[in-house]
Amino acid sequence: MNADLAARIEATWAAVQADTAAGIDVETVEEAIAALDLGEVRVAEPAEPGAPWRVNQWAKQAVLLYFRVRGLETTESGPFEYHDRLPLKHGYAEAGVRVVPPATVRYGAHVEPGAVLMPSYVNIGAWVGAGTMVDTWATVGSCAQIGADVHLAGGVGIGGVLEPLQAAPVVIEDGAFIGSRCIVVEGVHVGARAVLGAGVVLTGNTPLIDPRGSEPVEYRGRVPAGAIVVPGSRAREFPAGTYGMPCGLIIGERTSATDDKVALNDLLRDFGSSLS
Repeated sequence: MNADLAARIEATWAAVQADTAAGIDVETVEEAIAALDLGEVRVAEPAEPGAPWRVNQWAKQAVLLYFRVRGLETTESGPFEYHDRLPLKHGYAEAGVRVVPPATVRYGAHVEPGAVLMPSYVNIGAWVGAGTMVDTWATVGSCAQIGADVHLAGGVGIGGVLEPLQAAPVVIEDGAFIGSRCIVVEGVHVGARAVLGAGVVLTGNTPLIDPRGSEPVEYRGRVPAGAIVVPGSRAREFPAGTYGMPCGLIIGERTSATDDKVALNDLLRDFGSSLS
């Protein structure tokens, strides 16, 4: 089914890009967004367990086409008025999802059973896994992929991506803990059970440094599974002097001992950070 749907989306995308008279196949676009909403299609997924993730560019094409076929509509909820192109997600009770007002999820995002959404925002194309907590004022950007049993603490910003089509979205794998006010953008891949202490900012080009050995080990664009990360800085020379540039520092790895939140917070505080 998905191969046929992908082919039809790619055909209508090509027609639009070529500016032919064919126009957009609205029915196919609606079908694709419905599949994203139900979790039958994902914008990105591992080819197999443990393998690198692949981006389904056609699913992103469908999202971009959906904006074109939807007109602006005014909706009201109590005293609030909205004017937007996309409808909101519905059917939380049937899906087994807890949603605390005024949390907002756009139609076309998928949320798995057992997830809890505090007042937060989840954009179209995103995936939120089973048992995940999206805490107050956290945002999950378009097409971001959040695994199962993840905790996105208060004010976390997970970046979205629609273009370029081949660009990978942010991926947060199962069991990760993202501390308060962290920002993760530009397709950064956070491995399973990793911990980001409060205030860590990771872009695709931010150095993530493991200084625990005799020589530093540097990563960019990914956080190793189980790593415990705190905000750091690294000196850099400029014509006007030496200044600190932001980086992430790996201070440890999750173990059965650090899985206790109190113990984990104590470890983070030893390095001037915390979970929240």
